Amino acid sequence: QVVRDPGAVALVCEGVEVSYGELDVRANRLARCLRERGVGVESVVGVCLERGVDLVVGLLAVLKAGGAYVPVDPEFPVERVGVMLGDAGVVCVVTSVGCAGVLPEGVVRVVVDDPVVVAEVAGRSGVAPEVVVGAGHPAYVLFTSGSTGRPKGVVVAHGGIVNRLGWMQARYGLSSGDRVLQKTPFGFDVSVWEFFWPLLNGAVLVLARPGGHRDPAYVAGVIREAGVTTVHFVPSMLEAFLAEPSAAGCVGLRRVVCSGEALSVAARDRFFEVFAGVELHNLYGPTEASVDVTSWECGPGDVGGSVPIGVPVANTRVFVLDEWLRPVPVGVAGELYLAGVQLARGYVGRSGLTGERFVACPFGGSGERMYRTGDVVRWSAEGRLEYLGRADEQVKIRGFRIEPGEVQAAVAAHPGVGQAAVVVREDVAGDKRLVAYVVGEAGESELREFVAGRLPQYMVPSAVVVLDALPLTVNGKLDRKALPAPEYVSGGGRGPATPQEEILCRAFARVLGLDQVGVDDDFFALGGHSLLATRLSSEIREELGAELPIRAVFGTPTPAGLAAWLVQQGDSRRKARPALRPMRSQEES
Repeated sequence: QVVRDPGAVALVCEGVEVSYGELDVRANRLARCLRERGVGVESVVGVCLERGVDLVVGLLAVLKAGGAYVPVDPEFPVERVGVMLGDAGVVCVVTSVGCAGVLPEGVVRVVVDDPVVVAEVAGRSGVAPEVVVGAGHPAYVLFTSGSTGRPKGVVVAHGGIVNRLGWMQARYGLSSGDRVLQKTPFGFDVSVWEFFWPLLNGAVLVLARPGGHRDPAYVAGVIREAGVTTVHFVPSMLEAFLAEPSAAGCVGLRRVVCSGEALSVAARDRFFEVFAGVELHNLYGPTEASVDVTSWECGPGDVGGSVPIGVPVANTRVFVLDEWLRPVPVGVAGELYLAGVQLARGYVGRSGLTGERFVACPFGGSGERMYRTGDVVRWSAEGRLEYLGRADEQVKIRGFRIEPGEVQAAVAAHPGVGQAAVVVREDVAGDKRLVAYVVGEAGESELREFVAGRLPQYMVPSAVVVLDALPLTVNGKLDRKALPAPEYVSGGGRGPATPQEEILCRAFARVLGLDQVGVDDDFFALGGHSLLATRLSSEIREELGAELPIRAVFGTPTPAGLAAWLVQQGDSRRKARPALRPMRSQEES
């Protein structure tokens, strides 16, 4: 594409356009700097940057230097970042002044906005370095939740992800007129095709602002204003997007891709009510198999009790087997195994776990492997795969893959906890939450803060229940059915001092399902999460006629804090008005 039309727009980020030619030169120069620091084939380089142009340049530079990138979310706790970088064995980390604080001491840093590094990069040639990379060499390392209490790094080779991207282009046919929205955090594998599929095929990559993926109103605005034609949603976020009034105005959409968790029939049907004529594709796949391995195109006339995950992508085989690795008949549940070019190399530094999950394939040639997914599926009479659930305790909550055992290990590490159990509860249909049950002296807020210092925010339990003892069955195992439902109790404190605070307290209570909420109560400490935050934003828009971005809820998650934020925004808007603008009456305001 660079040779064909270097002046064509490659990416758009908050109003800034970068051409294919400029993007290529910037990535080549940074790649040469990385080569001088020892990066090459089989090297791993950390990338710790906010979503933006520098992030795309950094990812391309690592690949052009022959290395594999490992994404480091700047919002992750320092301890977890240290574990990831140590396990991956990174040569260096590409970062910025604002993000470098999360990195542990002793890590070699390439700070892309440091004046010294800026000058160094500018002095390098804009021609790509000569590097020979094979299909079996690693392209990226993504860390997922680990059942033993330690995250595991999945090493994905170039051959696997190239096959996945090639299949996607053959199936959907992006053109230079398409625009793909990149909004998935880059620590999750959907981001891989969001970044590279459009750039490999001459389309335009549209970058959402950092944190923008949480806000349906913002996403709808970007889709409309940037002319986005292709976008991905985790099904739970798709439902929040469809509930956003402005979503119906996204008339330029051609296709929507869903993956990450089960797509419900209700969400599928609602989609076609809002977006008649737009394609909806349901994809399935684990990180260990280069993003996606099966696909299904939904239709407005589809019937049945579930949405299929479909049929295999190119050069991929799927097997539904019983516990003795024998194929099961059509309609019978079995565990899903995967084989083909898209299988990952394994887990970095974890040969035992690799051997446990990547097993010999009895249906292939000598040395061929297959991956044991842990997902329970069945074949339909029509030859489609249907997802039924998990064979183990791994869960998906709002699209995040979580091993409760890792969360439990973090909770149990607190010195005030004697025993701990972490389970997923769904006390309200469709609202899955992590709940920690502990025996010990630690309090709820103290424990949540402790865990938040060790795990990503999405793995912090929504509630902590302190018990005298964990309930056990007659066999001495945890009796999950006897675990009590958590009670989210308002902390009390002062009452609302203004009508606005009173309205916000009522909105908090409605969204959280509580009788009342105090002005100083924390939305997330009362069981709130990102999807409930979108509902809160909608409630406030209806009640107060004010736009409340999701990032404001995360930044000031109390009624008092949000009331002050709204007042400040109102003051800012009034100050920004032209001095000669006629005054409005109160009714007009």
